[in-house]
Amino acid sequence: MNETTQSVDAFDRRYPTEESCREALRDARWPNGVTCPKCGKKEKVYALKSKPFYWLCKNCKSYRFSVISSTIFENTKKPLKIWFKVAYLMLVAKKGRSALEIHRTMYGDPFTADYHTTWYMCTRLRAAMRNQTWEQLMGVVEIDEVYLGGKEHNKHRSQRVGNRALQGKTEVIGAIARKGNIVCQMVEEADFKTYDDFVKRTVSSKVDLIATDESFRYRHLRQMGYPHEFVTHKNDEFVRGRVHTQSIESFWSLLRRGIMGSYHKVSKDYLPLYLAEFSFRYNNRKNPDMFRELLSGC
Repeated sequence: MNETTQSVDAFDRRYPTEESCREALRDARWPNGVTCPKCGKKEKVYALKSKPFYWLCKNCKSYRFSVISSTIFENTKKPLKIWFKVAYLMLVAKKGRSALEIHRTMYGDPFTADYHTTWYMCTRLRAAMRNQTWEQLMGVVEIDEVYLGGKEHNKHRSQRVGNRALQGKTEVIGAIARKGNIVCQMVEEADFKTYDDFVKRTVSSKVDLIATDESFRYRHLRQMGYPHEFVTHKNDEFVRGRVHTQSIESFWSLLRRGIMGSYHKVSKDYLPLYLAEFSFRYNNRKNPDMFRELLSGC
């Protein structure tokens, strides 16, 4: 029995029926009691006995809602169990799973069902991961950037745009707290304002240290009031005491292997969603119930 089969079997034992999926979604969304998605109140919210997992809010003039109202599952024609299984298979793969691989795992023959529906589900679930909240990073924080995209010499001659090493690639900047969370984003405009705004948004002003490489992008950090030190890679300096970027480089390595090995190619339009997926899995690597965490943000 391979790892994928074990994952599917574990899911089927945990969520055997559609009712069990609805119960899990209810408990994840409203751990302190059902709350109206329209007004945000739980007073005067009554369960409908005639329709399980439906409620009536008297605060909103008898507004009716269900367990999937105002979620990515709203108006779906697919059972929640299918959605849950797609999400589960995405989360248990450290380097990610493509929609095609998930589709084959669930249906065997990729032509037995609509692959585009599975792809849509994966995209919506990544969007839910992107909407997760996070706190500013503290302690020792590493900041670095990576360039994603195919190499120019591997492209057809008609598609090459130049001989520069970074030509045609997409830049991603990230910040990671040692033994903590990571935040990363695709860089639309590579200027100092983009980098400075990213640092202000992701790193706490009470951080102990920001460690980077010698890139000119981070020369303003001390002027911004952050304790900043860097290692000089071009001089073969990679570690100096607690100053290094090994943690974030490990994440970049995981991201590259996932994109090349699982997805093979990711377009610039959808890259932010894939970054959200990898970040979500990494930030919840120690969470014993990562799946419930995802459901709470759907």
